Amino acid sequence: MPFPRFLSLPALLAGRLLQAPADATAEVRHLLLDSRRADLPAGAAFFALRGPSHDGHRYLPDLYAQGVRLFIVEENTALPGTLAAYPEAGIIEVASPLAALQALAAAHRAAFTGPVIAITGSNGKTIVKEWLAQLLSPDEDICRSPRSYNSQVGVPLSVWELNPARHTLGIFEAGISEVGEMARLAKIIRPTAGIFTTLGSAHDAGFASPKAKLLEKLKLFQQPGFERLFYCYDAVPVRAAVAELGLPGFGWTCQGHPEADIQFTLPGLVPSESALIEAHYQGRVHPFSAVLPDEATRQNVLHCVAVLLSRGVEAAEIQRRLARLHPVAMRMEMKQGRHGSYLLDDTYNNDLAGLALALESLGRQSRPGRRTLILSDVLESGLSSLELYTRVAALLPAAGVSRLVGIGPEISEQLTVSSEQSAVWEAENDARQEAGSSLTAHCSLLTEFFPSTEAFLAQLDPADFAHETILIKGARRFGFERVVAALQAQQHGTVLEVNLDALGHNLQHYRRQLRPGTRLMVMVKAFAYGAGSYEVASLLEFQRADYLAVAYADEGVALREAGISLPIMVMNTAPDAFDALRHYRLEPEIYSFDMLREYLATFDIAADTPLPAPKIHLKLDTGMRRLGFDEADLPALAALLREHAAHLPVASIMTHLAAADDSAHDDFTQQQLAVFRRMAATLEAALGHSVLKHALNSAGILRFPEAQLDMVRLGIGLYGVDASNTASPTDLLPVSQLRTTISQIKTLPAGYTVGYGRRGVAAPAERRIATLAIGYADGYDRRFGNGVGTVLIHGRPAPLVGSVCMDMCMVDVTDIPEARAGNVALLFGEGLPLAGLAARIGTIAYELLTNVSERVKRVFVSE
Repeated sequence: MPFPRFLSLPALLAGRLLQAPADATAEVRHLLLDSRRADLPAGAAFFALRGPSHDGHRYLPDLYAQGVRLFIVEENTALPGTLAAYPEAGIIEVASPLAALQALAAAHRAAFTGPVIAITGSNGKTIVKEWLAQLLSPDEDICRSPRSYNSQVGVPLSVWELNPARHTLGIFEAGISEVGEMARLAKIIRPTAGIFTTLGSAHDAGFASPKAKLLEKLKLFQQPGFERLFYCYDAVPVRAAVAELGLPGFGWTCQGHPEADIQFTLPGLVPSESALIEAHYQGRVHPFSAVLPDEATRQNVLHCVAVLLSRGVEAAEIQRRLARLHPVAMRMEMKQGRHGSYLLDDTYNNDLAGLALALESLGRQSRPGRRTLILSDVLESGLSSLELYTRVAALLPAAGVSRLVGIGPEISEQLTVSSEQSAVWEAENDARQEAGSSLTAHCSLLTEFFPSTEAFLAQLDPADFAHETILIKGARRFGFERVVAALQAQQHGTVLEVNLDALGHNLQHYRRQLRPGTRLMVMVKAFAYGAGSYEVASLLEFQRADYLAVAYADEGVALREAGISLPIMVMNTAPDAFDALRHYRLEPEIYSFDMLREYLATFDIAADTPLPAPKIHLKLDTGMRRLGFDEADLPALAALLREHAAHLPVASIMTHLAAADDSAHDDFTQQQLAVFRRMAATLEAALGHSVLKHALNSAGILRFPEAQLDMVRLGIGLYGVDASNTASPTDLLPVSQLRTTISQIKTLPAGYTVGYGRRGVAAPAERRIATLAIGYADGYDRRFGNGVGTVLIHGRPAPLVGSVCMDMCMVDVTDIPEARAGNVALLFGEGLPLAGLAARIGTIAYELLTNVSERVKRVFVSE
């Protein structure tokens, strides 16, 4: 399908043309959903999607200023300003911009006549898609979903990338969470073949039963022209549903079912060892081998092999391709680099779509300093070198890239930047700055090229990258893990992995509980509950939180110096920090007369400064009995507020609930809320105007929705801990995983004790003891010693033995015979939830999170 003319869309999308674009021949080349990603305004059509906490229509003026001229809006929606505010824009109104987006992608798909494979299931979709693309790449030019773009929005964006003139095969994921979603995705993908991976418990809450969920997923394959569904015949519910629906199934079995199309015979799972596999198919035996360390990997590999066999690929060729199969880079990792640099490690996912996504992540970084891209040759793009690197070059300005290091013979030859191109980029950057863009890119591009990774490493001085934000993207053959290792700050053997996607999921869960217009303040105090302040704050800024809150001024200063621009409330401050508040635009919480008078004195002295006085937040004590003005203080407080109105711009009035998480104290909580409303009304009368009012914490957001007022404060809930005990298991996801490594394993005879004070008591039989590289100096609580705590190694529990030492601890791995030095041990995370661990030692999840020492390296991951 050629790119459609904008004027043809009203009929295609069942919409109405409100205003024709100035360029009547304008084609829709790019689908734009996020005002923060308007990096390709020429030919970009913006779909103004609505959500529980966002409305895309609000951003039309910004997008128009950035050069976007094509808009799809929702009918009966008031646009910011009149149509005259967008004189050159084409605007179409539709019943649903999301449905319009999907309809446009479906029309684009209809023009593609080649085969399309759709993948769904509960787990393994992305890995199977990526592996299948690797295995079929010698035969096909493949368009596939980038990463895990499998949602109601991700699928149409993926299908839009199909190019009938180039691609010979499409492979797309489809994921759903409720009834009705799959039918919409099926119309967009229109698969000719499909894979059903597994049926698990994910998203069970959205369906009446597991069978209902299965039948909903299988609607993906009930389309005209669908020819074959690959699935595991051993999965009884799936087999029964395929038969019930009369789908053209192609089943494989490991249990010898003669009715299956392929019978696999293979040994039990042996981690790290290659397994000999025989596939019995069409009367022949096809032998090959693969490493199958766990059941999930076995399922994923056999799905892919079944597809290859059905296409007639010979066993020897299957073996050759499996040997080249490499792990899927599922997530970008964000790491501290040397000399103040910051790394975005997105290696081994180096296609054009993956590069575009990674550059978007780089563009979102607010850290000051230069943005650098280290990029290898982009392999297997299906484009000519000239077209490929022309596209690569076009992606760089919008991400603010000011330094490019190219590694590989092809990129070195093709991606040279002329003075004319630099002038174009300079003009684009100037235009963005005039439009109010947050990008702070340098206008010129510095380039360096090396024929190989070895050549680059031979001359590398990490100090040359000091204070830069560096995106590292390399095809597997270039071994870019060596580049990451050379630039990364020295790693402690213990790592706290923070999943930013899980954090974003939790944020949206709480947002869905809020009434329209209710603002959201998010706590990033205490190093963001141990997670890492800048990275969390950067995500929250991108997700358009309204406020951040920190405990002390220096935390706020660090965020400002890292480029965070959101309003920041400081919960505890002191007179020696008042000047910093003004300089860094930080807003103090004021909770006593002594503090208020010192604050006023500071600004009386500094009255001649051109900087405005920061807004303040007044804290009222309604029952916590910790900090805040009492109700008896209100007359004197009101008088001070009136007297010093010029120096006391009040941002909000707040209180702290003492027991919002405990239903036994709900009467007391309601009493607090009533007192707060009364006190706040008194102060607003004294001020002569209304201000923001907020009282609810994470538990209160879920348990007292009627008390949301103007703003709520989200804390521990963001990090995956349900303080209210009301959330379902799928509502909140664990954000952090604390991992360490085994330093050594000793085999101890019966009767030997372990550790200080011989507190690891003697056992009656021989046992294997592993020493882990973590101790109480890393924040691992001493109370976990002597069998109280447990870690997971190879997914199995290993109890602690003896006392937790300063830098290490010991666990019993007698029942985990495959445990070896260097293996990873999980101390909390998936499989070891924080709440259960905290209960073992009589504390709360907050303490376990915030105790993780800053000497423990944080690694931030995101799909």
